[in-house]
Order: sequence, then structure tokens, then C-alpha cells
Amino acid sequence: MKKIAMIGSGGWGVALSLILHRNGHNVKLWAYSEDEKNKINNEKKCKFLPEAIIPDEITCSNSFEEVISGTDIIIIVTPSSAIRTTLNSIKNVVKENQIIMLASKGIEPGSQKVYSQVIEEVFPNNPVAVISGPSHAEEVSKYIPTCVVISSKSEELSRELQDVFMNDIFRVYINNDIVGVELGGALKNIIALASGISAGLGYGDNTQAALITRGLLEITRIGMAHGALYDDTFYGLTGFGDLFVTCSSLNSRNRRCGTLIGEGHKVKEAIEMLGGMVVEGISASDAAYELVKKYDINAPIITEMYNIIHFDKSPQEAVNDLMSREKKEEFSEADLAN
Repeated sequence: MKKIAMIGSGGWGVALSLILHRNGHNVKLWAYSEDEKNKINNEKKCKFLPEAIIPDEITCSNSFEEVISGTDIIIIVTPSSAIRTTLNSIKNVVKENQIIMLASKGIEPGSQKVYSQVIEEVFPNNPVAVISGPSHAEEVSKYIPTCVVISSKSEELSRELQDVFMNDIFRVYINNDIVGVELGGALKNIIALASGISAGLGYGDNTQAALITRGLLEITRIGMAHGALYDDTFYGLTGFGDLFVTCSSLNSRNRRCGTLIGEGHKVKEAIEMLGGMVVEGISASDAAYELVKKYDINAPIITEMYNIIHFDKSPQEAVNDLMSREKKEEFSEADLAN
């Protein structure tokens, strides 16, 4: 049995807690708000997973020290925009023998670091790992069969965590390409926004297939330029798998937000219509566009999404510009070389 601190009490944090509890581990949740803490402790419910019932053994606190002290594994499940602040907040509580694991997805704007690198910067002496893949919290909390990937620089650590998480409905693979794993999970949210916009404009399967296929190529180009080890990573669970599920599922906040934008709502209005839920594709577009410019990468879908999000470009105009670009071969020499 492991003692595990879950830093974040949203849907994904609660869903992972249920999986870990099913495996016999002792899980404590940290919540940002008093209301969330009380709902979990008193009602045994999560507002983001209305059908889930939280076991009595899983408790919640607003105190970092209370949740983290004496645990073996600390899992970060906050919105990506809050990760660095959260890491700095727990700095005086964390011990060097504790494993720090990232379950959030994103790229830090400005530094352009994946968040495992941010963790290593703040905690240079702690073991660091990442969990990612096509895993909607709604389905995981219902114990629907799901496959994910755990990645770290240490195979021994990856295998240890594989044993911690894996069970009869939650299958875990390992992959040592930690940067590639993270970039796939972060960049796919931008393409999912585009997929939602396509649906909001009334387009069909042909358009979605094109967005997923060409979007995956853009993700791979950026990933390989920014330090991923293998292009194969982007054709696995944390690349194509996560991209497919996020682009096609109504559970996806990014797709739902994109649909509202495609229907004519402004970006800020669409977020508000989702109840203020975090839409990671919005924040990821900044860092992704920085990387496109930094490495001079041909990524027209990600570029048009940046223009829609930050310059209020009309989605229909973006589609017209994408479709009327100059004629090209499907793969460049650089793509074929990879």
C-alpha cells in the first residue's frame, strides 16, 4: 500500500483517486476551495463527476502539509496555469524521497517548458514522472476500461508506478520519452478546439478526419523539434490516442468549447458557457505558437487557432485560409526523414 497525495480535487484528480483506492492505496485529496473540500468530505461527491461516489477512506483537506506529510507519491492535478505556483507553495513541505508525478497537461508559456521540466527545476532532487493518455475522467470514474502511459527518465520508477496504478480496468504502459508524452497531451487540446469549431460550423466527418490527421502531423513536427525522443510516441496513446478521443468525444471540454466558438460565440463567452471550466487548449495555444515561431515549423492549423483565440479571427475565414493555401505534397522531406 502506498500513501498518496492528490494535489487537485477536480474530475481527473478524483477519478485517479478512485483507481488508486481500488488498488488498495491510501489517498488524500487537496482542494483549493473550502466548498470543494466540504462536498468531498461531507457528501462524498465531486461536482465535476456527479455520478461518482467517493469512498469514505478518501478524505480532502485545504492544507498542503496535512495532505503531503508522510506520503510516498505526490500527484499534481491542478490546471496547468497553476502548476508552478502550486509547486512553489508545497516546496517547504516536500521531502526528497517523495515521488512527484504530473497528471496535468500543458506547456508553460514564456519558458516553453513541459511541466515535468518545471517540476525538476523546483525539485531537482526528487524523482519525477508523468501519467497521460486518452482518459476522460467521467469514464475512468465509472471504471470503464482505459489505457494510459506512465513516463519518467528512470525505467525502475516507471515500472514501480505502473504497478501502483494498473488494475483490471486501468491498463498502464511505460514510455521513456517523457517530453514527447507531455507534448502530445498538451498540443492535442488545440486540435480538439479546432475539431469542435468544425462541428460548430456544421462540418462533418471528412473535415474532422482531416483535422485529426494533419493536426497529428503538426504535433509531431513541434514535438520532434522541441526535444521528443521518438516520432513513434505521437502515434501512440499519448499522441494519436489522446488526440482522437479529445477531438471526437462530447466529454471533451476543448471540443465543446470549440463547438461554441464555431457556432458564433466569442472565446471568453464560450468558456463562461462551460461554467468557467478550464479549457487547456486555450492556454496551450500561446506556448504552441511560440514553438512554431521558434523552430520555423509549418503548422497552419495551430497558427489559425492562435489567430482565432487571440485576434478574434472568424472561424470561417480561418477555414477559407487553410483550404486555399498553395498546393503541397502530403509529407515534406523532413517528415519523411523522421
